[in-house]
Amino acid sequence: MRALPTGPLRRFPDSPNYHWWAYFAVAIGMFLTVMDQSGVNIALPQISEHFDADIPTVQWLSLGYVLSTSAAIMPVGRFSDMAGRKRVFVAGTAVFISCAALGGVSNSLALLISAKVLQGIASAAISANGMALIMEVFPENNRGKAMGMYMAIIGTGAVTGPIVGGLLVDAFGWRSVFFAGVPVGILGIIATLLVLKGRTAEESTAESGVKFDWLGAALSSGSLVAFLLAMTNAWRMGWGSPEIVGGTALALVLLVGFVLWELKTTDPMLDLGLFNNQIFSLAIGARFLSFLGGSSVYFLMPFYLIQGLQFSPSKAALMMVPTSIAMATLGPLSGLLSDRIGTRWPAVFGMSCSTVAMFIFSRLTMSTPEYLIIIAMMISGIGMASFGSPNSSAIMGAHSREKYGIVTAFVNLTRTSANVTGVALATTLVTITMGSMGYEPSLSAIGEGGGEGVRVAFIAGMARAFLISSGLMAGATVLSLLRSETKTASSKRQTDQQTTT
Repeated sequence: MRALPTGPLRRFPDSPNYHWWAYFAVAIGMFLTVMDQSGVNIALPQISEHFDADIPTVQWLSLGYVLSTSAAIMPVGRFSDMAGRKRVFVAGTAVFISCAALGGVSNSLALLISAKVLQGIASAAISANGMALIMEVFPENNRGKAMGMYMAIIGTGAVTGPIVGGLLVDAFGWRSVFFAGVPVGILGIIATLLVLKGRTAEESTAESGVKFDWLGAALSSGSLVAFLLAMTNAWRMGWGSPEIVGGTALALVLLVGFVLWELKTTDPMLDLGLFNNQIFSLAIGARFLSFLGGSSVYFLMPFYLIQGLQFSPSKAALMMVPTSIAMATLGPLSGLLSDRIGTRWPAVFGMSCSTVAMFIFSRLTMSTPEYLIIIAMMISGIGMASFGSPNSSAIMGAHSREKYGIVTAFVNLTRTSANVTGVALATTLVTITMGSMGYEPSLSAIGEGGGEGVRVAFIAGMARAFLISSGLMAGATVLSLLRSETKTASSKRQTDQQTTT
């Protein structure tokens, strides 16, 4: 076995508080990815003005990032299981900040978009390993606590990103948003190298005969890109357009090819046997439905508050803050609770709250009191915070630590694909409703002085979308209720002993 480092570096791996040192080291990189992306979104209008480009073109900064992250996350997760999570995490962070610096000095929009696409691949390396690294260092009886602390990172980054991004853009311009992440990333790399234990010689030898599944990676990435592009453009081009039908069909063909290949190959990228576990399958299904329904809140509520009720952007942002604060504060508490009473009932409670919140959202009108909107946002935040940690804990606990990389990658992929699909479905419902009421079926019509009528039509469509979301959340509640509890490592060993005696 490789010797531990000597001198001052040794105190981290040997420390009884090693799991906390490791958590804070990983948290820096995870926080950076969330904060950076939300900050860049704030800078999009100024970037559009600087390069004299329209908003749909500039939005490729976000779309390209999401597409490359989604396409790369499963291959990177599998590669991390083979090569070592620390190595891939550090490499991903290094590429991430390099691309951030490249974006900050870009003199053309094409170069800036290219930098964000590459940064998305680097983000996949960070995201596919962040949760897994945290899960590895916490004891299995504190799995919920680990997931709660992970949720705290995401919630804090989501709250901080728009605030810091807005301040930087106003004070120093859009380039500062890209440069700001560089020192944070450097700090994260140093902390990770000093604190985290690397892969042992025995672990490296165990994986030496495993081959990376290049064809599986290509098929899965191609299927995801085709699917996400179709979902992103479906509401604008029409669900029946040749491009959307062709893109969806291509995604389906590649997905079928991926499944057939994974069942055949000896070293699959995604072991489909993972889905034989009832806890894993039901928990993943509940996670997908929760994000499919919940994505409409983050997408439609700013339109409702700013264009519909004509609130200022700062007031609208403040009204949406309770959701992110709940993620940062209640996530760890929910995780701790799930360690004590199990993961099922906290998840059921969380999705029940989300179902109620979505139903309240579906009743919003032009005259809804502000306090009711804030209460609904708080209930929504409580629901997602209460659900996220126990659900993730159940998913991760359903399989061994050796598979944490690919499982974590699939967990993140589930969120991304559900978010994109949910936004597409919600936008379609809204624009169809607006068209049926005699108005232009476009979200841009709301902010173009269309008057009260177009705002009423938008809110009617939004109500339908939230009602569908309420049904999706109810479905996630049922799936969470149907699954059994995740066994701890000790109970698994007891079961194995009873089976062999």
